[in-house]
Amino acid sequence: MNNLLILKKYKLRTGVLSLLISVLFSGVTGNTALAQTAAIGSTVTWGKVDGVAVNGLVQGPSAAEAELQVACVFEYTEGDIFNPPALPANLNGMVHLDEALKGSITELRKSGKFTGHALETLLITPPKGTLAAKKLLLIGLGDRNSFTPEMMVSVGSVAMREALRLGVSNFSFASDIKDAGIDSPTALVATNVVLGSFEAYRTQTYLKQQKLSDHKPLTKIILLAGPAFYTTAGEGIKTAINKLNAN
Repeated sequence: MNNLLILKKYKLRTGVLSLLISVLFSGVTGNTALAQTAAIGSTVTWGKVDGVAVNGLVQGPSAAEAELQVACVFEYTEGDIFNPPALPANLNGMVHLDEALKGSITELRKSGKFTGHALETLLITPPKGTLAAKKLLLIGLGDRNSFTPEMMVSVGSVAMREALRLGVSNFSFASDIKDAGIDSPTALVATNVVLGSFEAYRTQTYLKQQKLSDHKPLTKIILLAGPAFYTTAGEGIKTAINKLNAN
C-alpha cells in the first residue's frame, strides 16, 4: 500500500472520529447540523447584573478556578455517570470531579450519605491540589426521569444563597445535566440558572438594606459549558441578563 493511500485512509478515519465526538458532545438528536465548538479555556463576560459579572467558560468543574465550585447530580443509580447515556468519560465533568476526589462522590451517592434529592446540598472541602476551586457544593436534581428545565431556577437560587452564606466573592456553576445523559435544552437551562441566581441575590440585597442580612458582595459568577454547548449556553445567559436588567 503506498503512502498516499495510507494518508487518505488516516484522514478519513480521523475525520469520522472527530465527527462522532462532536455529535456525542453536542447531544443533538434528529438533527444533522453540528453545534459550534469552542476551545477549552475559552471565556467571555456575557454581561453584568447589579454589578456582578456573568462569565462563560469552557472548562470542566474540576479544573475551573473559583472560590466555590457548584456541581449538580441526580439521585443515584448504579453506574449512572459512567455508562451510556452519560457522556464518555473524557467529556464528562462529573467523572473528572469524582476521579479528582478518588471516587468520593460516587461513594457518597452510592452509600446514601448524599442522596441527590431535589435541592439537597452537600459542601465538600477538597484536599489541596485536587480541585482548582477551594470548596465544592453538590446540589441534588432529584429523579432524572422527572427533570424539567424549570427546576434550574430553584437550583440557581440555592447556589447563590449558599455562595453568599459562605462569603465567597465568586462561584463557578456546572449543571452536569448533559454529562448525566439528559437531553436538556441548553439555552433554557442557562437562562433559568441565571434568573434563579439573581432572584436570590436581589432578595439578599433587599434584606441587607433592611439590616436583616450581612453578606459579602459578589463580583462574578462563572457558568461552565462544554465546547459544543458554549455558544448556545451564552445565548441563554444573555437572554437572562437582558430580562434582569430590564426589571
